[in-house]
Amino acid sequence: MIAVITAFSDDPARLELRPRHRELLQGLHERGLLAAAGPFEDQSGALLLFHSDDVDEVEAALAEDPYYEAPGVRVVTIQPWTVVAGSL
Repeated sequence: MIAVITAFSDDPARLELRPRHRELLQGLHERGLLAAAGPFEDQSGALLLFHSDDVDEVEAALAEDPYYEAPGVRVVTIQPWTVVAGSL
């Protein structure tokens, strides 16, 4: 799996892109690439978990979504992640 962590600033410009962003996330989930995604409760950022071990594949998926280039959105990390307890 690959974990992506984003950070949000107070810039409201990202909110205009959020509905389309969520549609794109749903499409990634339906394709089986995205396991889960959602914002942190404090709205400081979000966590996305991908069913992939290919960082290039995840980066390509992110590149298709203009949300990640919006003012107020920053990709903090894209990192392989291993589940050691539980399941998704």
